Amino acid sequence: MTPPKLTLRQLSIFVAMARTGTTHAAAAQMSRSQSAASASLAELEEALGAPLFDRVGRRLVLNSNGRALLAPAQAMLEQASDMQSLFQTERGAHIRVAASFTIGEYLLPDRIAAWVQAWPKSLIQVRVGNTKEVIEAVADLEVDVGFVEGPQTHTEVTIHPWLDDELVIIAAPDHPLAGSTATQQQLAQCHWVLRESGSGTRQVADEWLLSHLTQVRVTMELGSTEAIKRVVACGDGISCLSRYAVEQSLKDGRLALVQANLPQARRRLSIVLHRRKHQGQAVLDFLRHCGADTDAMA
Repeated sequence: MTPPKLTLRQLSIFVAMARTGTTHAAAAQMSRSQSAASASLAELEEALGAPLFDRVGRRLVLNSNGRALLAPAQAMLEQASDMQSLFQTERGAHIRVAASFTIGEYLLPDRIAAWVQAWPKSLIQVRVGNTKEVIEAVADLEVDVGFVEGPQTHTEVTIHPWLDDELVIIAAPDHPLAGSTATQQQLAQCHWVLRESGSGTRQVADEWLLSHLTQVRVTMELGSTEAIKRVVACGDGISCLSRYAVEQSLKDGRLALVQANLPQARRRLSIVLHRRKHQGQAVLDFLRHCGADTDAMA
């Protein structure tokens, strides 16, 4: 008896189940009945001759077979979508993006707005988290592309250079060090308001400050750049943030720069892609729109 053949519908149901963890949620996402979704999964497992999930209570958890299939299945679905788009005059792409806070709040919004204006039928979903969370989202195939600030790595992803950034020290306009050149001793005595551990900004700030100051007195850790700016603007603490993140506040006079007798703190913002995932044409076009060198990503 000839085994059943793989179909795009089966792979679509499989990917949806992998993302949602239940047959019911996957069926709803694919606008199919739960029984039809279960039948598609059974046909796929029969065609492959191997189970793809472990059943843990009511949840479906990818086993080693399922994890091996997920990236190529998504690649095949995206290639089919690319093929269909060759015959469409307007791009209706669905792109899933994860970005660390500085990038997601200050660099991507204008770029995404311009993209959607050019392609009004497209849909871009953006989740914002710290660098570690973004890399994990790409590695787990929860998003198509990530944008990060920190130098972290992961076995399932590749990191590609994007833009340069600079960290600067900020304070309230009436802070004693605002507009002045602070000594290392003065900076070591200040109260610092910094991002939380796992943040790319915090990682670079720690490396920069701890290598030049005798101590860094961290009195507050916050998971939001905007929250840090507000706390610094109305208090006596100082912080170290991306120039992109504080540029407008410096122009508005809500914050002031603190010059320091320290080497410049520069860093590279990066794009994160899954090592084994095929990137559809829409994703590559979006990355080029954002100023990325996609030729170097091949």
